[in-house]
Amino acid sequence: MEVDKIWTLLEQVCDPEIPVLTVIDMGIIRAVNKLDTAAYEIVITPTYSGCPAMDMIAVDIKSVLQDNGYNSVSVRTVLSPAWTSDWLSESGKQKMKAYGIAPPQGTVLDKNELFAKAKMVACPQCNSSSTKLLSQFGSTACKAMYQCLDCKEPFDYFKCH
Repeated sequence: MEVDKIWTLLEQVCDPEIPVLTVIDMGIIRAVNKLDTAAYEIVITPTYSGCPAMDMIAVDIKSVLQDNGYNSVSVRTVLSPAWTSDWLSESGKQKMKAYGIAPPQGTVLDKNELFAKAKMVACPQCNSSSTKLLSQFGSTACKAMYQCLDCKEPFDYFKCH
């Protein structure tokens, strides 16, 4: 089936900000729709509204599909339902950690924030839970900057949202 083949091809499209993750790992592909005999629509949801990587992702999606004979492809962005870090695949979370970014812990409904408790984020380098928040924003708006108090390395934490 062509739609299944397209889903498989989309595993080649990497996130430009975290190149070890595919758009499938990120969970941003919402649907692959067959429009007519030769036209397809890929529906994507950004990780947050205004994410600058989405334009590049749309270009990469079209490029991979056109390279494989799908010449009539459109990419449509939808904002509802809003993307959540719960949509990250488990494989994606492991790839993220191996890349040096602490993956989101827990689910979007994190009650620690209600009680002003510090989030315990394990260091992706040495696995120590002795870390501290340096900044609510890391290399991109969807990440926070932490530092390990044991190995002293700074690292990004992909925030739950």
